[in-house]
Amino acid sequence: MIFLLAFVLAFAGGYFFFNKGKTDNMQAVTVQENTTSKVDEEEESEPEELSSAEFEIFNTNSCLSCHAVSSLGLEGGTTGPDLSKSYADIEGKHGVDLDSFLQEPTSAVMTGVIEGSPLSDEDRAEIVELLKKASEE
Repeated sequence: MIFLLAFVLAFAGGYFFFNKGKTDNMQAVTVQENTTSKVDEEEESEPEELSSAEFEIFNTNSCLSCHAVSSLGLEGGTTGPDLSKSYADIEGKHGVDLDSFLQEPTSAVMTGVIEGSPLSDEDRAEIVELLKKASEE
């Protein structure tokens, strides 16, 4: 008889203990789903910003194939360096300002890229302006 009573109490205690845990887990899952939904909504809004005409110049000239501009929120390739600080750093690295570098690059890789697809004066000016903005972010 004592064995039966102990079994019933243990079973009931286990039921309440584990059932309470399921309720807490359900609440935690609900909170996590709500948080995930908010993050997903924010991520979905980013591509609208990135498809802005202001940044389209980087896609048109294939800059983002090799480079990212993280300070502007532009993800791109990882072959080349992130261009976020290129406006400020280019003269120290290559001895010329960004506009001059985009006309006549002093690196072997960019020389091949620019010779194969030179930038128009308008495109070059727009890229320089956007990278200046990126370096100030």
